[in-house]
Amino acid sequence: MTHAALPSRPAAEPLARLERAPLVLLERSLSHEWLETDGLGGYASSTPLLCPTRRYHGLLVSVPEGGEKRISFLAGLDESLHRPQRSFPLSIVRYAGLWHPHGHQSVQSFELVPYPRTTFRIGDARVQREVLMPRGRRAVLVRYLLEGIDETVELRLRPLLSFREADALTFENLVLDPRAERLARGIRVRPYQALPPLELSLTGARFRFQADPVWYRGVEYAADLARGYDGHEDLFSPGTFHVDLTPTKGVVLEATIEASTVDGRAAFEHESGRRRAAAALRAPGPAGRLECAAEHFLYRAPAPGGGSRLGVVAGFPWFGEWGRDTFISLPGLLLARGRVEECGAALEDALAYLAGGLLPNVFGRERETSHYGSADAALWFARAARLYDLAGGSRERVVGRFLPALLEIAQGYRDGTALGIGCDSEGLLCAGSPDLNATWMDARVDGRPVTPRHGYAVELNALWYQLLGTLEQLLPAAGRERESREWRRLRRTARSAFVERFWLSDARYLADCWRDGRAERAVRPNMVIAAALDVSPLSRGMRTDVVQRAEVELLTPLGLRTLSPKDPDYRGRHAGGPAERDSAYHQGTVWPWLYGFFCEASLRAYGPRPRRLEALRRTWETIAAELDEAGLDQVSEVFDGDPPHRPGGTIAQAWNVAELLRAQRLLEGAGA
Repeated sequence: MTHAALPSRPAAEPLARLERAPLVLLERSLSHEWLETDGLGGYASSTPLLCPTRRYHGLLVSVPEGGEKRISFLAGLDESLHRPQRSFPLSIVRYAGLWHPHGHQSVQSFELVPYPRTTFRIGDARVQREVLMPRGRRAVLVRYLLEGIDETVELRLRPLLSFREADALTFENLVLDPRAERLARGIRVRPYQALPPLELSLTGARFRFQADPVWYRGVEYAADLARGYDGHEDLFSPGTFHVDLTPTKGVVLEATIEASTVDGRAAFEHESGRRRAAAALRAPGPAGRLECAAEHFLYRAPAPGGGSRLGVVAGFPWFGEWGRDTFISLPGLLLARGRVEECGAALEDALAYLAGGLLPNVFGRERETSHYGSADAALWFARAARLYDLAGGSRERVVGRFLPALLEIAQGYRDGTALGIGCDSEGLLCAGSPDLNATWMDARVDGRPVTPRHGYAVELNALWYQLLGTLEQLLPAAGRERESREWRRLRRTARSAFVERFWLSDARYLADCWRDGRAERAVRPNMVIAAALDVSPLSRGMRTDVVQRAEVELLTPLGLRTLSPKDPDYRGRHAGGPAERDSAYHQGTVWPWLYGFFCEASLRAYGPRPRRLEALRRTWETIAAELDEAGLDQVSEVFDGDPPHRPGGTIAQAWNVAELLRAQRLLEGAGA
């Protein structure tokens, strides 16, 4: 197995810490970002220096109870340490044309595990700042520790408030209420009545709060500017906490939009202990780090009729929950980690969440904010349900709960519904229109699809074929042999039509789509998805030819390109403003999640050949080395198609982590 464009990168050693030298090089240190999540859809994220580079950075970005959008409440902290006759900044912020203050000058190191920890050295004194989000609470805890000296020093903390939607910006205004209500352990602020109040409390030290409302004007976000967006905003501070920081006795600042009823230090110790216990059970090396990364995407959301359900956040910091991403990700996030029944419960939760049944939501009449509507989301659900069954999931759940949903899905596709979906006389699926891309390659520029795939998309029809085979196998277990035979006849009809329309016998690979009586011959990774499925219309020889073509034209050290570089429409860089990035999104940009399907297709084509397994593992390790780049302990959404394959998009993407975990399990099983 070879990479046509670039030899494999060497796998990096697991990131334990960043030392002073790379941290003070701001261009380098600010290219790293960390992520903490609360398990409720909220997060904290920033750079190792706590210097924001995008509007999405913040210490408390939460989904208020009963709400659906993330709100940025606490953008950051202006921090400084004060000793007799001298003060030392710990924070750093970029403004237009300057940095202020210069807290990076005292930085010593940064560690990510078990939670972000930055260490500063000031003479003999060593100060640590640790950031942690407790699971299941809309809160963030920031702990400060002083070591190396015997005296008490003053720590000054100015909260910087944003109080706006996570993807918006805020500016100085007269509507904001600048008052701070004093509480026993801190303050409560509510700049705008439309949003819940924020409580800021301190435990572990004596302090006083000095009201001094001011605006920090013109904070600059370099990453937003580079992406073609506005990158300046104003942040409000209600005043300053003056804290007596004593050696060996940590002080904890808690920020929460819930009523603060816990001791911050005790909460910090409880959550850190939980994480250490969980880390002890994880696999060593990159696999264990991916397991840790997977937890960030799983969250509890309100369920219809009360209680909660398990959902999947598609990516941080700006994506929410999407049906397609959820169903692609669940097998890797849970099944690959041995959490079979938890995966089954999540799939069942998804069915319950889609009020009125699955079909009205996946076929275009979706809930306003759930984003479960697409032509293929239901087909990805069917695949996830099948993998759950194959992993030894509850037959009662499969036959009693999932089989009726699968039948509803299949009948809807067969009979036709919204999004241009319909099944023709030869048993194949058509979806979309010239103005609507209904597959995962859905980027649009000027209201038009960048990658027109309306008609008969290859991966939709491969997933459809797998669904027909699944029904054929499951219905007899429910005593419905006659119905099983009906779906078998449709599957056999579809098999002949699939090969006739998609298989390019002269070039030995699959067309990407078929419409108006002709095959679209662009070399894209969707054919690899088709070659990876266990129930497939392809012969083993066809699978082999697809894998070989993908190796030559699509495979890179970081996953599969979305278009062959030989194609005149290929774009090798995912950069620039929104239109430029969207134009490249599926026209050559690399998507790591596709590597899971490449591994699966390779194993089905070649079996567990030692040299091939070794090559597959090498590429897996190269992708896993990205855990040390961009989003630390995460894998970026996309990478440039051209070397050196720079990261782009979100810093953490659920299906990337999920498919790497699933690929690792497949490779482990093949090498057993």
